[in-house]
Amino acid sequence: MNKPAPQDDEQGEVFLDESDIIDEVDVDEEDLPDADDEDDTENIEEPDDSIHIFTGHTDELYSVACSPTDPALVATGGRDDRGFLWKIGHADWASKLQGHTDSVSSLAFSCDGQLLASGGFDGLVKLWDTSGNLKRTLEGPGGGIEWVRWHPKGHLILAGSEDCTVWMWNADNGHCLNVFSGHGASVTCGDFTPDGKTICTGSEDATLRIWNPRSGESIHVVRGHPYHTEGLTCLSISSDSTFAVTGSKDGSVHIVNITTGKVVSSWASPTSSTEGGPESIECVSFAPTFTWAVSGGMDRNLTIWDLQNSSPRFICSHEF
Repeated sequence: MNKPAPQDDEQGEVFLDESDIIDEVDVDEEDLPDADDEDDTENIEEPDDSIHIFTGHTDELYSVACSPTDPALVATGGRDDRGFLWKIGHADWASKLQGHTDSVSSLAFSCDGQLLASGGFDGLVKLWDTSGNLKRTLEGPGGGIEWVRWHPKGHLILAGSEDCTVWMWNADNGHCLNVFSGHGASVTCGDFTPDGKTICTGSEDATLRIWNPRSGESIHVVRGHPYHTEGLTCLSISSDSTFAVTGSKDGSVHIVNITTGKVVSSWASPTSSTEGGPESIECVSFAPTFTWAVSGGMDRNLTIWDLQNSSPRFICSHEF
């Protein structure tokens, strides 16, 4: 075996054979790209098309909510333990929501736009008016608040907690109306049905539970084959209060009949990784007419599902 000729640092590179040289070209060092220029090329910023930027937070944002009655009013909460009310296009108007001692994980306006609920990892739900004044603090859960939702027709507030429970309060007087117990892990998602007659909640225990809000009774528990095999991350309820669509860490999407508790459709993400396993589904939603559903996941894809044919209609890919 021929060994390569040694290199001499002082003489430069030594070729195995002079015949290997095809041509010699003189290069002006001024024409070579600078290393800093290459970095700048890779970090070219995209144009900013936003009409307003709010910079009140000092850390990551976890939640955003828009008022249903005031198109300019926005609430934001984040890891800096703070929430803010601010208005689009009004750079000089902002109200700080003070009082949480841990990250503000969730926000929601009441259906009439009069109240804002904020949930924190400190286990508290706080109620505010639209000027940012604290109305009352709701206590009870023994773990951080994962989400908050309002009843579609009144001032009832629902919150899911890391302690496996779901709490419901009367927002006008602060009285606890019911505690829903049964999940075996953190309650990661939930909501009232649009008609306000039923509650659906999903958990890290890979189950969907359907509840009677008055009695606190668990009407149906959806678990096992052909349902999710890992924790639920998100859910949405159809406008006619008949079906729930759920997403999970297992990369699948399922539709459940709320009345019967039966799984009626099941889909795996069409772009699931074959090497590292399926990517988690992070958001789901029904179209208002219940012809379509949409899911978004950690695979950086938004999938539009055709419910009539139980198949993906279109996949919107995000490059970055």
